[in-house]
Amino acid sequence: MPPTDRHALIEDHLLIENPQERLAAVVDRARRRPSLSAAERTEAHRVPGCVSQVWLVGEFRDGRCHFRCDADGPLVKGLVAFLCDYFSGATPAEILADATDPLAALDLLKNLSPTRQNGLAAVRRAISTIAKNHPPG
Repeated sequence: MPPTDRHALIEDHLLIENPQERLAAVVDRARRRPSLSAAERTEAHRVPGCVSQVWLVGEFRDGRCHFRCDADGPLVKGLVAFLCDYFSGATPAEILADATDPLAALDLLKNLSPTRQNGLAAVRRAISTIAKNHPPG
């Protein structure tokens, strides 16, 4: 997703003024996503540092990163899916240069436990690691 599209994703959600309703919209959006297959819900795709089970699959197409995810709970899946949507379609360089925390920009982190915030930071690091390790060319 080009930077303007990534920021538009945030802006679109900020139209929902109440942070709790905004969070509900993020979670509801993720409910419509397909789950990862059992073959993808493996230890190799599991994000370390998350108390909940979170799986992240990164793919590279046409020089851009694309992310799919799953989690064992709807709230976590919603938050992780938003991160995936935000960074999907970006080049590895764009991901590594983007200091935006899309969940903080939506004011969704302040009511989360420190443990959950740490888990989401682990997902963001995993996205960066996938971008760093992209295949050459």
